[in-house]
Amino acid sequence: MSHRHAPLLTLLLALGTVPSLSTAEARVRLGDTLPAHPWATSLDAGGREVVVVYSHDCGDLGELWQAVMDSDLPVRAVNAEGTPSPAPAGLNPWRGDGATAFARALKVSAYPTVLLVQGDRILNAWEGDFTGKLE
Repeated sequence: MSHRHAPLLTLLLALGTVPSLSTAEARVRLGDTLPAHPWATSLDAGGREVVVVYSHDCGDLGELWQAVMDSDLPVRAVNAEGTPSPAPAGLNPWRGDGATAFARALKVSAYPTVLLVQGDRILNAWEGDFTGKLE
């Protein structure tokens, strides 16, 4: 199986057009800055990154992780709510009380939540289940 890269626009369209995501009532505020976190802002991709905030009860995130990893953007995994849950190989999820405080400071209303950020500013957010495919 070859690793393919999804252009940023494809990722945004796939995440933004999934009905369950577009109807979710996100409380994450676009344009806000991220709460305190342990990572340094990436200089790759013009400072754009994807932050995935998830918990142990999200179910199978395989398709979501694949779409995010194929975006060619740096990815940050935030495993909130105290029960460890895996992330794809190569990602070191942030876990523990700090990760949960981060999610709550964002006012995440559903897990998983995917954030497109530039620097520490939130450009876009999606909350809920991901069932789309990138082709």
